[in-house]
Amino acid sequence: MKNQNEKFKPYIPADKVVPEFTAISVILGIILAVVFGAATAYLGLRVGMTVSASIPAAVISMGVIRMILRRKSILENNMVQTIGSAGESLATGAVFTLPALFMWAAQDGGEAPSFMMITIIAIGGGILGVLFMIPLRTALIVEEHGVLPFPEGQACSEVLLAGEEGGDKSKLVFSGLGIAAVYKFIADGLCLFPSEIDWSIKAYPGSGIGADVLPALLGVGYICGAKVSSYLLSGAVFGWFVIMPLLVLIGGDAVMYPATQAFNTLSTWDLWGNFIRYIGAGAVAAGGILSLIKSSPLIAKTFSKAMKGFGHKGEAAVRTERSISLPVSLIGAVIIAILLWLMPGVPIGFLAALIIVVFGFFFATVSARMVGLVGSSNSPVSGMAITTLLIATIILKATGNVGVAGMTTAICIGTVVCIIAAMAGDTSQDLKTGYIVGATPIYQQYGELIGAVAAGLAIAGVLYLLNAAWPYGSQELPAPQATLMKMVVEGVMGGNLPWGLVFIGVFIAIVVEIIGAPVLPFALGLYLPIHLSMPIMAGGLIRLWVERRKFKSEARRKEVIDNGVLYSSGMIAGEGIVGIILALCTVFGVKMSLGKILGNWGGLVFFAALIAVMLLFIFSGKKSKK
Repeated sequence: MKNQNEKFKPYIPADKVVPEFTAISVILGIILAVVFGAATAYLGLRVGMTVSASIPAAVISMGVIRMILRRKSILENNMVQTIGSAGESLATGAVFTLPALFMWAAQDGGEAPSFMMITIIAIGGGILGVLFMIPLRTALIVEEHGVLPFPEGQACSEVLLAGEEGGDKSKLVFSGLGIAAVYKFIADGLCLFPSEIDWSIKAYPGSGIGADVLPALLGVGYICGAKVSSYLLSGAVFGWFVIMPLLVLIGGDAVMYPATQAFNTLSTWDLWGNFIRYIGAGAVAAGGILSLIKSSPLIAKTFSKAMKGFGHKGEAAVRTERSISLPVSLIGAVIIAILLWLMPGVPIGFLAALIIVVFGFFFATVSARMVGLVGSSNSPVSGMAITTLLIATIILKATGNVGVAGMTTAICIGTVVCIIAAMAGDTSQDLKTGYIVGATPIYQQYGELIGAVAAGLAIAGVLYLLNAAWPYGSQELPAPQATLMKMVVEGVMGGNLPWGLVFIGVFIAIVVEIIGAPVLPFALGLYLPIHLSMPIMAGGLIRLWVERRKFKSEARRKEVIDNGVLYSSGMIAGEGIVGIILALCTVFGVKMSLGKILGNWGGLVFFAALIAVMLLFIFSGKKSKK
């Protein structure tokens, strides 16, 4: 493998210096880090899953730098996507955990977490994620080149290399962004039709069906593909068409905790909120832990190589091998941990800081390896956070840190570790892209740190803004992952969870694992309302239909599929941005609603039109000259 890597030649040779870490790339990268961070926050709070921002950031960078500023440096474009994608990763870790603190404040009449506390925790976790990845670079990026696929890192490098021929692909991203923005404004701003359509099935009591007819979910489904989308939908169908009707059929007029009414009087949403949500929580927790257990051999292998990497020097004569030195990364990590411990207003003591360092480095290693195999969008970050929360809460309870203060500390620990895992995965993908195109690693590491700080400074405002518009846990922003984290901590600390329902979910996950199906997507589909899985499945079916069509050449087939990925990325960003704008309007009392005059069928018609426009753009791209 070593000899093979010595033969590898990056696109920009090591002895050639071109513009890379420039003021333009840093400024544009910071803007994209904040924008994609905000859009990711909205998406994660609405559906409980996020997608990588590396490719759309790279495409937008090419559109601005090449087409508007007329600059031609692939390494500048790579730097922009490196900084920009850091915002998405940091936001993922934050929205999966921190909303739990807002929900506790609303539930108990207490104070929400301060801006300063959120900012310090977010930036601290982001910096630690980058620093913990530095010892892993040689082992994962260089020595395993050609072994670990790093799907998104490879794809992003292909986009950047394609951009050397022109920036036409950026038009697809901006088209998707603009159309999704207009659609979202009509649906949730003017409220011309309901963005969530819903029907109960009277002939089959307890069941129901519906869909959130929104562009971001359609885009998520296309990017994930039909197989992953089908696992999500299968979990939802199992919950809404098997478990819920079974509860009504068997329960009848009985009342069971946590519900306060008889089964046969509960609506579909009541059945989901009182029973399915807890069953799904158990399944997601078990799925995350099973994923970690299965990857334990890879974890051990990566740890072994990371330890050997401590003998490598950070500074090198060759430009493409220069990296932040390992002593600097270690000292920096210790300083950040000490600051988290000593910073006033941050509920992290010495024990909590120690847990963060141990679990943070462990899960940074896990995440960096996992994204090399399955990509950032499929990495089980939430499973790592749940595992951390379970162990941290048990330790805190055993040492007398109980009550709201203990639960707050547990969530803070989980937040930092979740951000570390997300950032380490994003950093490894970006370093792989840089390795292929010939970037300078130390500049990319600086870029990741800048992106983490920029997104960390913005995330508190985004969280406060969205919570003021639609409280977390509401139908508009269910915050599914954070709700799950909250339930885990409460269950361990207070013992007030309906553990019977949770263990039903655990054993459902075990059954799914036994039959060989991916547990996490099935469990997430069971945990989320079916209204989210349906449009995601629609996007997956569009991807499947496109992939199975006949094309004149394989190059044209790949081009059309990639067009869909770029357009879908734009739709996700467009809806997220307008979601933030509508949240601002709600906070300031701006009313635009027309009263959903078109009804459910109107929503279906608009969604069908959205699909038609999406297909039009996917197939309208210029045919490859190759």
